Amino acid sequence: MIFGTDDKVKNGKTGMNAATQRIHHAAMRLFAETGGSTLAVSDLAREAGLSRGTIYNNLDDPNALFQSVCESVATEFRESIEAVTAHMADPAERISAAIRLCVRRVHDDVPWGKFIARYAMMEPVLGQFWAEMPAKELRRGMVSGRFNIHRDQIASITATAGGATFGAMSLVLDGRRAWRQAGTDTAEIILRGIGLDRAEAREIANKELDPLPRLAVFDAA
Repeated sequence: MIFGTDDKVKNGKTGMNAATQRIHHAAMRLFAETGGSTLAVSDLAREAGLSRGTIYNNLDDPNALFQSVCESVATEFRESIEAVTAHMADPAERISAAIRLCVRRVHDDVPWGKFIARYAMMEPVLGQFWAEMPAKELRRGMVSGRFNIHRDQIASITATAGGATFGAMSLVLDGRRAWRQAGTDTAEIILRGIGLDRAEAREIANKELDPLPRLAVFDAA
């Protein structure tokens, strides 16, 4: 049997048991390596270290596994960013942190990085964060006078920030740039583009950050 994307996901990711979390984590790794959107149950069982019966018993809708993994990855990332940046009042600091933490996660969790790199541009649920969180912070900064931008530029800026972040992630995945330098360079460039001077942009882009927490969805079983 092949798992694919024929049907919609029936249930959300909250309340996943340990076996289902393990299945999703294994599926993410396999999708990242193969570049496809379908998996053979035998490959999934082998990667997860579970029996075929356990796979069947813990997936409500096997045909929706790829979409379910995409939604799990997106939810985990969004909630992780929100948890780490919740105390930050400065929209510039929040945008910088989102960029840098995304790039760092590639270093800390290579399969996650490969999955994002392969699918973020083609799966809207994975790229949705970059159309929402930065736009909200850009509007806040524009209204307060923090950023020197026009409202009609926000969509273009968020697209630029997202593309630059994914590019930095690729540099890290390919071993062409260390995660810290790739993240800080990208954050500094974006901050300077929205009106911060060089010194302030560099200072914000180099602030120490805690790594993203690992939420239950992708904790290793």
